[in-house]
Amino acid sequence: MSSVTTLFSGLPSQVATRLDEGLSALGTPITSRQHDQLLGLLALLHKWNRAYNLTAVRDVNDMVSRHVLDSAAVLPFVEGPRLLDVGSGPGLPGLVLAILKPELSVTLLDSNGKKVRFQRQAVMELGLSNVTPVQARVEQFAESVFDQVISRAFASLVDFVNLTRKLPTAEGQWLAMKGPGANEELRDLPGDVQLHARHTLNVPFETAERQLLILTPQGVE
Repeated sequence: MSSVTTLFSGLPSQVATRLDEGLSALGTPITSRQHDQLLGLLALLHKWNRAYNLTAVRDVNDMVSRHVLDSAAVLPFVEGPRLLDVGSGPGLPGLVLAILKPELSVTLLDSNGKKVRFQRQAVMELGLSNVTPVQARVEQFAESVFDQVISRAFASLVDFVNLTRKLPTAEGQWLAMKGPGANEELRDLPGDVQLHARHTLNVPFETAERQLLILTPQGVE
């Protein structure tokens, strides 16, 4: 039994079934290793959450849809190759995307020490060589530029863009994962930023509205 398999050996069997059904509904093919890594991530998240309160979602079955499948739903729009996950929390969506698309170079950015410690533990135990966790406030982070900067409920669109203004490349994209009510936020976008594309995200087992807004500097096609 591999070390990753050992991680999730105690999970209820319905967790793997729910994951398989959800990924199939999304049309996301995965290898057996990726499957094991996703289950390992769920097991780690469930274990750590009991002690460190990483997420308000307590039930591991709900974690499948609200965290893993929600993150996986944006995969078709993630090109990278350099991806920054801002306000990553326990590493979502960045860890899921790094597992599903190993060619990505993913940086996870969060200011919360316990959440970044979890990220580092997950990277080590899942054997992810394409992920770099960083503990810092986004305002103080300027180490590199990225092809895409993604956020999952990190802040309003205006704050997301303004706080990360220097982090995308000149032709880079901001990927904002949002629920309902984004129209109001779009009206407040800075004049030099445009809505490039908008995609409805159909997350299996979830009924709440989810969408992905892709923003670019004005003039970038």
